[in-house]
Amino acid sequence: MLQNSTRLLRLLGMLRTSPSWHGAVLSERLGVTERTVRRDVDHLRGLGYRISATPGPDGGYSLEAGTTMPPLLFEEDEALAVSLALRTLAASGVQGIEESALAALVKLEHLMPPRHSRKARTFFASIQKLAQSGPKVDPTVLAALAGACADHEELQFRYTDGKARASQRTVEPQGLVNAESRWYLVAWDRSREDWRTFRVDRVVPPVSTGARFAPRGGPDKGDLAAYVSRSISTSAYAVRAKVILHAPMQALAQSICPLVGQLAPLDSRRCIVHTGANSLHTIASWLCTLEVEFDIVEPPELLEFLRGMNARVHQALERSRSAEKV
Repeated sequence: MLQNSTRLLRLLGMLRTSPSWHGAVLSERLGVTERTVRRDVDHLRGLGYRISATPGPDGGYSLEAGTTMPPLLFEEDEALAVSLALRTLAASGVQGIEESALAALVKLEHLMPPRHSRKARTFFASIQKLAQSGPKVDPTVLAALAGACADHEELQFRYTDGKARASQRTVEPQGLVNAESRWYLVAWDRSREDWRTFRVDRVVPPVSTGARFAPRGGPDKGDLAAYVSRSISTSAYAVRAKVILHAPMQALAQSICPLVGQLAPLDSRRCIVHTGANSLHTIASWLCTLEVEFDIVEPPELLEFLRGMNARVHQALERSRSAEKV
């Protein structure tokens, strides 16, 4: 017979996987009597889990959401996963969540067997992580947005764009994407009748309208990460450029981050990059760092800017040659 703690863990896990379980089925799966199942259910109730029981041939036990947080029972691999997640959250850049994650981590690792706690520390120590440089995000806003995405709940919020222009938005939230130390919400904007990307740190705490919506397919065939990458690399900037690069797309895919430029194949020897920035200088300087030949498709102002750069570089080289003779 299974030990009580292990059996309770299995029972709780089973109750989470189905809306209802008949007592006889639980008894058979756990290898105990139905009386023991009833006693174990009472034990879980005493720990704070809300478990309803419906009599009759079509009845059974159901695990319900409670009003208080009951103690959680983890398998060993689950405890390791939670430990690693909490360590990551402790340095996530989500405002206020670091302290809560650290406090939860201390509680968890205090109860973990030494070998598992040691394994978690060793694993995390091997991961090199850059310091978070992005803006802090309010975890309550992040949680509200995530909940609305899951529940298909319409939201209203005040949003301030990159040019400090504020507007009231009514949206159907689709999903959240984390990119370059920032959180983005992808949502269908009701007033603009199109998909939009919103930086979460610029969202004033959202309010539910009380309306539900039928899920849409999502932009880019549901690939929200690709949609955000394209939005960040081009549409968010004052200057957008289309450039032909004289190198195969596969050769540049590893060196050009999708958040900086969107690559598309042209032929076996060339590809096209769509990029954006707030100035011609930024795009021109970036193109020169790629160390590949390129042709400017648009805008024409970028071509003129590069001609000016070329003239200044040529003059600098001529002056340098004259200086070498002195």
